[in-house]
Amino acid sequence: MTNSSASPYGTLPPASPVSVRKPISLPRMNEMRSRGEKITMLTAYDATFAAVADAAGVECILVGDSLGMVCQGLSSTVGVSLEAMRYHVECVSRGIRKVQGTAWILGDLPFGSYQESKEQAIRSATVLMQAGAHMVKLEGGGWTTDIVSFLVERGIPVAAHLGLTPQTVHSLGGYRVQGRGDDAAKKLRQEALALQDAGASMMILEMVPEPLSTELTVELPACHTIGIGAGKGTAGQVLVMHDMLGINLGKNPKFVHNFMAGESSVLEAMRAYVAAVKNGTFPDNEKHAWT
Repeated sequence: MTNSSASPYGTLPPASPVSVRKPISLPRMNEMRSRGEKITMLTAYDATFAAVADAAGVECILVGDSLGMVCQGLSSTVGVSLEAMRYHVECVSRGIRKVQGTAWILGDLPFGSYQESKEQAIRSATVLMQAGAHMVKLEGGGWTTDIVSFLVERGIPVAAHLGLTPQTVHSLGGYRVQGRGDDAAKKLRQEALALQDAGASMMILEMVPEPLSTELTVELPACHTIGIGAGKGTAGQVLVMHDMLGINLGKNPKFVHNFMAGESSVLEAMRAYVAAVKNGTFPDNEKHAWT
């Protein structure tokens, strides 16, 4: 089978040594935030979809351990190995280089790859960075603060992840909204501020009540908040690619919108997602967020 202009992915612009946009970096994201421009992020797990997302203008590609569920058919992310993450980060990195080569790549540190010690964490982070990641992501607050500081001091950018943390979904009692109630909100806020102080420069807020995520975005000027099911008050948005294309294998969460509906290709669906995040029409707090 050969590529054709009728591909459902859409026709990508030809590879060029001169990119149509500057490579995304932490300083570039700082500039975007200072002028009020939202940051867009999607997951991707292979070269082709990563290239399409980059061509569509997505700033950040998250190679998430969600691949365990959408690619490997697992019931949760807990079974994803570091070797699997390394493989998929490499695939995504190659795909992005083939088109524009501008997107910022985050690699998820999977369950069991950083819980043992700071030394284990840096070994695992090194694997993903050498595979092509620009930043690593880890879940949880409290005990992770020292790990974040340890990695950042050694030149590894870190994204934190609070709220619903899928790697610990069993201890959370399932896929439930986090940070509701005064005590839960206070704890989440304390963890977020500590992670910023430790050097985390990005923070995924998943299934967090919209008022709390909006407040945290103001309180975390040095840490870009990226929401998923957390309302439109965050500095940016992320969705699992399979969800936003309407091809997941389960029930769509409340915060998902099918951007493929009405579009002729994956490229156009991703462009529609980027446009909706930038112009503020996605997410819709009435449809996609919790209070």
